[in-house]
Amino acid sequence: MEQTRLSKYIKAMRKQYGLTQVELSEKSGVGLRFVRELEQGKQTLRLDKVNQVLNLFGSEVGAVPILKTDE
Repeated sequence: MEQTRLSKYIKAMRKQYGLTQVELSEKSGVGLRFVRELEQGKQTLRLDKVNQVLNLFGSEVGAVPILKTDE
């Protein structure tokens, strides 16, 4: 699995906060396997669980409008 921007962010924030993957899973209320898959860049993950993890760092994933340019 290729690391994505999100997976790199999660891993960096976890390390910045001095957390292990086990501690992150416990604090966020998701399973250890989910944390590992998230950090590895798994392409199909439940958005609500991703946000559970991101909430620990004051962030969340959501819909962002695509800016279209006139051609």
